Amino acid sequence: MKNFTTNIVVFYENATNFAKNYIITMKKIIFALVSIAILMGTVGCSKKYEKVASDPMKSKIYTLDNGLKVYMTVNKEEPRIQTYIAVRVGGKNDPAQTTGLAHYLEHIMFKGTDEYGTQDYAAEKPLLDEIEQLYEQYREITDPEERKAHYHLIDSVSYLASTYAIPNEYDKMMSMIGARGTNAWTSEDETVYTEDIPSNQIDNWAKIQAGRFKNNVIRGFHTELEAVYEEYNRSLPQDSRKMWEALFAGLWPHHPYGQQTVIGTQEHLKNPSITNIKKTYNTYYRPNNVAICMSGDFNPDEAVKIIEKYFGDWEPNPEIPELKYSEEAPITSPIEKEVVGQEAEMVTLGWRLPAAKDLETNAVAQIAGSILSNGQAGLIDLDINQQQKAMFLQAGAENMADYGIFLALGQPKEGQTLEEVRDLALGEIAKLRNGEFSQELIDATINNLRLEEMRSLESNRARAQKFVDAFISRIDWKDAANEIERYKGITKDDVVAFAKEYLQDNNYVIVYKRQGIDESEKKIEAPAITPIATNRDKKSAFLQEVENSSVKPIEPVFVDFSKDMSKFDLCKGVDVLYKKNETNGIGTLRFIYNRGTEDDPALNFAFDYVSYLGTPELSAEDIAAKMYDLACDFRIAADAHSSTISISGLSENLPEAVSLVENLLYNATPDEDILANYKQDIFKSRIDSKTSQRSCYSALQRYLFFGADFVKKTVLSNGQIDSLSSEQLLSAIRDLLGKGHEILYYGPESESKIKADLKTCHKVGENPEVLEEKFTPYVTTPENKVTLVNYDSKQFNYLQHSNRGEKFDKSQSAYIDMFNEYFGGGMNSIVFQEMREARALAYSAGAYLSEPSNLDNDYIFYASIGSQNDKLQKAVEGFDEIINNIPVSENAFKVAKEGLLSKMRTDRTNGMKVLNAYRSCRRLGLDEPLAKEKFSKIENMTMDDVIATQQKWVKDRTYIYAILGSVEDLDIEFLNTLGPVEQISLEDIFGY
Repeated sequence: MKNFTTNIVVFYENATNFAKNYIITMKKIIFALVSIAILMGTVGCSKKYEKVASDPMKSKIYTLDNGLKVYMTVNKEEPRIQTYIAVRVGGKNDPAQTTGLAHYLEHIMFKGTDEYGTQDYAAEKPLLDEIEQLYEQYREITDPEERKAHYHLIDSVSYLASTYAIPNEYDKMMSMIGARGTNAWTSEDETVYTEDIPSNQIDNWAKIQAGRFKNNVIRGFHTELEAVYEEYNRSLPQDSRKMWEALFAGLWPHHPYGQQTVIGTQEHLKNPSITNIKKTYNTYYRPNNVAICMSGDFNPDEAVKIIEKYFGDWEPNPEIPELKYSEEAPITSPIEKEVVGQEAEMVTLGWRLPAAKDLETNAVAQIAGSILSNGQAGLIDLDINQQQKAMFLQAGAENMADYGIFLALGQPKEGQTLEEVRDLALGEIAKLRNGEFSQELIDATINNLRLEEMRSLESNRARAQKFVDAFISRIDWKDAANEIERYKGITKDDVVAFAKEYLQDNNYVIVYKRQGIDESEKKIEAPAITPIATNRDKKSAFLQEVENSSVKPIEPVFVDFSKDMSKFDLCKGVDVLYKKNETNGIGTLRFIYNRGTEDDPALNFAFDYVSYLGTPELSAEDIAAKMYDLACDFRIAADAHSSTISISGLSENLPEAVSLVENLLYNATPDEDILANYKQDIFKSRIDSKTSQRSCYSALQRYLFFGADFVKKTVLSNGQIDSLSSEQLLSAIRDLLGKGHEILYYGPESESKIKADLKTCHKVGENPEVLEEKFTPYVTTPENKVTLVNYDSKQFNYLQHSNRGEKFDKSQSAYIDMFNEYFGGGMNSIVFQEMREARALAYSAGAYLSEPSNLDNDYIFYASIGSQNDKLQKAVEGFDEIINNIPVSENAFKVAKEGLLSKMRTDRTNGMKVLNAYRSCRRLGLDEPLAKEKFSKIENMTMDDVIATQQKWVKDRTYIYAILGSVEDLDIEFLNTLGPVEQISLEDIFGY
């Protein structure tokens, strides 16, 4: 039928308009016949699908006549579907004169179409057209005062346009149908849109998506542009960004990978072009350049029918531009680059690899990366990290569509130079070229890669991501599905040959990231923006159609601990929580002891120290190699009141892995040289942590929530660390292991089998002391005050915290869930709409009323934001206004309520989550989760219930306001109006 249509088109190619109209009519008839055939199910015939017999995901791939690819894999673990819509356009496709367009467009794709996001598109469109022209004029103006005046005009017209717009209708509809994780990302090669939807909402999801991919409208541009500004400003102090950009520039001087960045230049961000963004959209957002990737609980035949229904008339672009670039000349001597910033020093080396579609080379590259660095038994793991020759060193291969990259990344010890770390990395790379590794290591690597694949098949996100990667890199699914098979044939000779060809000692780019002041960091100044109209109580006819659509409801399933898990006593003082894994052969054991850093602040030091040690029979390298051979791993860590030993991997090897780990913990051979070296590394890492804004903010959060005494109690001073002995540390571990504890098991073995295995492989002392579970209280906030910490940055991090001492009341749980969903629960929340969409105050903001996790703890309310230093007052005042005078919208409430109920209908507590849920309920004195009770209450809630919750729990609280930022750039006079200002040091919040 397709050939018949094509012949008609050719025959009438030069005919009269009458004949052309006849052809159009015939096409419509043929399209209608095809549509009827689709509805009758012929599209669902297996012969229409591309399938691969050996595919572990049993994928089905369908291609519409317009070129749109649909990748599908069924996973019935829960009644939800992870969807990605992947577009082959990224930063590399941006015009060199206006970089950042693909990323801009990603943001704009959430603003709606001519059918939703607007009350009256006919009235709105002339204003949007005017805004487009004003921006084109703005690009030509250079005088600062003229630009300011012109931007005021843009702001004025934008406000008028906003009176017709309905912000966040896309997000409202996604929330309404129960979607999670509404988001998108842009990289060099791709733009990908992600939604996790209930499995009964494919029709509504497809209808909404098709609208924006076929008829997107650029609205709310100047406030969203400010969000991109914020994203850019957030990246300024990130030294990893600078390293990455310098590395790419050195590797690909003639390719857009190295010539431009995804987010764009500062100059281009200041001078955006809506016209050029439209060109990008009209060129690349075409069905023959897009793939829909789905993994979850659905019928592929039915999904294809729905996708045909909404996407089938999407016009392809037969002339998608092919990216033209010059082949890079070989690198014949190291290319050195240097960047500076206040974060810790690092060094990065990169070797150029072929594109991802060179399957054989990249398979060997992945194996080579694992031989060097797999976190356990790689050459670098054992030769460098285990031997404490650097703070850390790691390596591995990364695939991209046009080229690949082999990376080595390292951080120096105290007194060590970046050049010395470079030499360590080059020395390990040389071992690959010289064949200084065994075939057995390759075999173990392949087993561990199989384990990784097994784990990835548990996740809909990971399954769907495999489709995205194959599509973007233009890899046939038959090749992508057989990735593990390619690994199986790789030999030592293959790895050596690969290293000799691609990883030479002179064909790399190296970036030294040194500490210093980066004079190039200049933030984009915030323009004056009038808050746009929110029109919360308006809704488009399109949204109403989605709202009124009828879908077969998914009945909620609530966990039943009496059926979904079991408990048994292993011996006195040791209880086991058991859940069978019916999915695959992976087993996990967690041994949980009720002792943590508030009881012994040296515990985490002891756990880290023992990982460097061996036993009288086995060296540390032997233990790591044996664990890797078993395809098992282990982790030991302590929080404030508990310590957990977690061992996971192939189930049949789990008992041997437990014996191996416990033998180390009981019989570790002390080594004072290793301990002395480890202490020096700790001191260095403490210095480095204070250079990172993210680490500083994390420390400030801990200080704010739990107080100075908690920090002092759980953090050892440098002097206390210096006095620690091997005997103290190893005794702390042995003493811990002798206490009573709880074991969580999730795996494929029967209850009787795991009980027998534990009795054989797990050592338990006689009459072990049973430790009581304890909890750390939150700091109370009887009066307002401000805590200020100086950190030199163009952006501040802000957190306000309130605790009035109220204890757990299960009758309030449903109302608090509903309040959080309405007020601070994501892109459709009041916080997001006000702080980002309407006021353009931040890239991200959040607020949450948090319930106690146990009967001894309290409810707390907190709000957070990260923004430019000159927006501090507006941000605090904006939060204060909406927190104490909550905006009321029946429409927004209805959307939030329906979305929350839809999510609850599809929530499934499975796997290890069952055991964790049991422990959570036990801490609150509950026999079962409150989900069932919450669901019935929320069904009957009204907006008045949200208001009552806000009045009871949120309004007129007192706060500690904590700010991490550059003190000289912040408005201290304003902060004094909030409460007494106390400036504390980084030493105060870190505890050292």
